Amino acid sequence: MATTLGKVGRQKNHKASAKRFKKTGSGKWKRLKACIRHLLLQKSYRQKKMGGKVQLLAKGDAKNISKLLPSY
Repeated sequence: MATTLGKVGRQKNHKASAKRFKKTGSGKWKRLKACIRHLLLQKSYRQKKMGGKVQLLAKGDAKNISKLLPSY
């Protein structure tokens, strides 16, 4: 059995989070709002218009996301 002395493990990115969150140029995290993917016929124009917008994450949430995505 080989030993792994001297090797340092690398923390991987959480792939599901990488698909949902992106970093802005200033270093903040952004996400898309929910409820815009399906069942659009029964939703009002305002719901659909507001649903596609980008939102910035709060500081506490951003801290958790940056732990999940260390290399971003």
